[in-house]
Amino acid sequence: MQKLTRNDLYSLEEYADARAEFRAKVIQHKKDRRVAIGEHAALYFEDRLTMQYQIQEMLRVERIFESAGINEELNAYNPLIPDGANLKATFMMEYADENERHRQLARLVGIEDKIWMRVGAMEKVYSIADEDMERDNETKTSSVHFLRFEFEPEMIKELRAGKPMAIGIEHKNYTFEIDPVAENVRRSLLGDFD
Repeated sequence: MQKLTRNDLYSLEEYADARAEFRAKVIQHKKDRRVAIGEHAALYFEDRLTMQYQIQEMLRVERIFESAGINEELNAYNPLIPDGANLKATFMMEYADENERHRQLARLVGIEDKIWMRVGAMEKVYSIADEDMERDNETKTSSVHFLRFEFEPEMIKELRAGKPMAIGIEHKNYTFEIDPVAENVRRSLLGDFD
């Protein structure tokens, strides 16, 4: 999947005109890229379109129009675009109550390393978490992590042949499995290997 360049982005003025339509397109696209893993965890799979939207929104909110600032955003978000042999996702622990969230994050240290994906009956692929920076310590984890799942060529071939995909978490305080992942999600994620 090709990384974004400045030529792929709208100017602030162009984005103001195109935002409503572009936003609707991205919201529809994201429906096939979210996987709830139990009641309090979700993976939001990123791709070129979701990252373009994120960059456009950052440029808009921060009123960034100078080259250096635009390049900074591209450098920050391009690493979240899949590279053809992997899937990339934002992992979120979702607790509405702040006190409950703090309690659970203390119980879930290391959860970001216990998330897996599987194609058919093949070996599980475990997440590689937070390559940009550490987001946890000995006493608590973060509610947001950035993950990468590396797939072997045979796994991608099996996905293309229609094999189901499963996703799960196997942390001692949070275990959940989705097998199989919904077909619309599997099809959407399959496009990330092109």
